Amino acid sequence: MAEPLPTLIQEVVSAPEQGDAAAVSNIVAARDTDELALLLESLPQEQRLNVWDSIARHRKLEVLVAMRGDAREVLIDSTEQQEWEGLFSDIDAEQLLELADSLPNKLVDSALRAMDKQQRQFFRDASQFGDDQIGHWLSHDVLVLPLSAKVRDAMRLLRREVPEHTDSIFLINRAGQFAEVVRLTDVIGAPEHVPLVDLSEEEIDIVKAEEDCTKASLLVQKSGFSALPVVDESNKLLGRLDIATASELVNEFYERQLMASAGMDEEEDLFAPVKKSARSRAVWLGINLLTAFLASWFIGLFEATLQQVVALAVLMPVVASMGGIAGSQTLTLIIRGLALGQVTGGNRRALLVKELSVGGLNGVVWAIVIGIVASVWFSDPLIGVVIGMAILMNIVAAAFAGVLIPIALDKLKIDPALSGSVILTTVTDIVGFVAFLGLGTWWLL
Repeated sequence: MAEPLPTLIQEVVSAPEQGDAAAVSNIVAARDTDELALLLESLPQEQRLNVWDSIARHRKLEVLVAMRGDAREVLIDSTEQQEWEGLFSDIDAEQLLELADSLPNKLVDSALRAMDKQQRQFFRDASQFGDDQIGHWLSHDVLVLPLSAKVRDAMRLLRREVPEHTDSIFLINRAGQFAEVVRLTDVIGAPEHVPLVDLSEEEIDIVKAEEDCTKASLLVQKSGFSALPVVDESNKLLGRLDIATASELVNEFYERQLMASAGMDEEEDLFAPVKKSARSRAVWLGINLLTAFLASWFIGLFEATLQQVVALAVLMPVVASMGGIAGSQTLTLIIRGLALGQVTGGNRRALLVKELSVGGLNGVVWAIVIGIVASVWFSDPLIGVVIGMAILMNIVAAAFAGVLIPIALDKLKIDPALSGSVILTTVTDIVGFVAFLGLGTWWLL
């Protein structure tokens, strides 16, 4: 049974302190590629380099491919030029596509020279697509036969090595265009003389190479097949998208969404240099500062009110917090719906009405609760009424903004996960403060 990651990290970090240099090599030898990649990402750079040196050369390329971009850069920089020749001895197009953004151009050229002619062509073909298009990530490891093939041809094909996550054979016409799909379960046991096309009874979704990675991956996950064919504009079969790659791309998408919500890159190294991390986060802090100044400016409009009714200043964070949380709940729901293709022009109005209803109901309930607490706390029923009304208005406004902001950003081709939360926070702060302090000025002075 594999040891949990925290235990492995502790063992690797403590081994040099205990004078047990061989322990690291033993740990490395017993781990698979994904475990090693995660372990390396979890170590400070000095220990990371020590573990890297303990990995056998024939495993290093696979480990680099499995790591995040920023985390592997220090390993790439520490690897001597002559060692790359050995690492690139059996590199394929898919591995180089994963590493290309992290490697200097001269190393990419060196890797291309080490490839055979077919792999070089695969790499060039994939490079024509953006890394957000499925044509960039498709696999060429696919079972293909012509439309005229019979069961005997399929059985001959299956005697060779069958690719992982394969449950069907793709049939193509003379022009190389995808035509039919045959399940392996229908082929096995069928008479040898039967044409494969006669066994093709299922329809299969076809993925265009220009398709967005996440949409294509979700299509695979829902298809009922282990892989879907990927074709170009003329329907020529280019390769396939299998369930393993699709799941990896979906996981990366949601990780990217999570990191983007804090203005960070999903490739960021846990132990990146301090200056680099500070620089990458500074922009987000600057944007947040501007929005904070904007909210403060609105508060400043009610300076006289705050000087006379100190209770309003004490309660202001409550109004902002309730609106922010309510808006974030709606925002997260809509962003997920957009990612899954569930939010369309046909259901936006119904979705907005539903979220406003939820906001209204929660707003009334919590306005009453907070109003009672504030009234008792400050012995003034009017303060309770003011904050209750402000809470209700801000939660409803948060629901409204939580629906419209991500939809508008998506229309503008801006990632809602990246900037939606900042805009939402600004809206709920301003609406909450203006409503609360405006009502306070009106009723309490």
